[in-house]
Amino acid sequence: MTEQLLPVGPADIDAAARVIAPFAIRTPLLSFPVLNERVGAKVFLKPEMLQRTGSFKFRGAFNKVFSIPQDKRAGGVVAFSSGNHAQGVAAAAKILDMHATIVMPADAPLSKRERTKSYGAEVVLYDRDRDDREAISRGIAEKRGATLVKPYDDPYVIAGQGTAGREIAEDMATLGLAPDIVVAPASGGGLIAGVATAVKARYPLAEIVVAEPEAFDDHGISLTAGHREPHPPAGRTICDALMALMPGEMTFAINSKLLARGVTASDAEVGAAVAFAYRELKLVVEPGGAVGLAALLAGRLDVAGKNVVIVLSGGNVDADLFAELVA
Repeated sequence: MTEQLLPVGPADIDAAARVIAPFAIRTPLLSFPVLNERVGAKVFLKPEMLQRTGSFKFRGAFNKVFSIPQDKRAGGVVAFSSGNHAQGVAAAAKILDMHATIVMPADAPLSKRERTKSYGAEVVLYDRDRDDREAISRGIAEKRGATLVKPYDDPYVIAGQGTAGREIAEDMATLGLAPDIVVAPASGGGLIAGVATAVKARYPLAEIVVAEPEAFDDHGISLTAGHREPHPPAGRTICDALMALMPGEMTFAINSKLLARGVTASDAEVGAAVAFAYRELKLVVEPGGAVGLAALLAGRLDVAGKNVVIVLSGGNVDADLFAELVA
């Protein structure tokens, strides 16, 4: 990656965009009168559930896996993930004819586990409460001579996720509009770090806001504290993709400089947003992917008269949970 003050810069995202262009989907910006009228703003949704594998994760995963030198690819790749990063890495490895081993929590949605296997990946399950997923993954990688593909704390992954932000900036420019607020969810922080880097490069006055589940707001807590802080033990959330304990070291180095603030939404508000997206917008969004929309609908953002971009980060929701939320 290029030398710069932050781990990832706009040039790295431009390079990632060239790498993934033949394989990734350029998702559009969508605007709906019913949503604009409800919140009193021009809202543009970035539907990453339309991305390959159903989430933004394919972007960073492919950029990272592609960066592995040819003489290192025989050992394959190993990743740990609750589902979306797993599918992204598995799909990238399949395209590049590499073996993928994915370490997943046993309580990950069945749909995400099965989809990961469908890309030809080997799935190894662990107990989220008792086991150290990274230690398991490192052990497998060392034994097999494989490359560990981290879900967020890697410059190639962050740059790949940043291509979503690059597309946002380009599409807003095409519309002749400047984004006032850009909102994206965070677990470890790779997506929001990449999006912030790309958007702020073109629109330095844009406010970048991180959205998180209530009681899982480690980014919000850390931004307030000025350093990385874990969230208190909080049980579970329906936003299964957003349950990281603490922001990544590399991602927070970026986010602490570029993010304006954090917002949260409760599980009930997230569920209402999933239902709203389905009923009113005809979009299928997973809970973690809908947390930014949930914060918007719950009035957590001052958006009156502004141009607002919300990243819907994925759509890999368990069918039973989805049916319950939209009933």
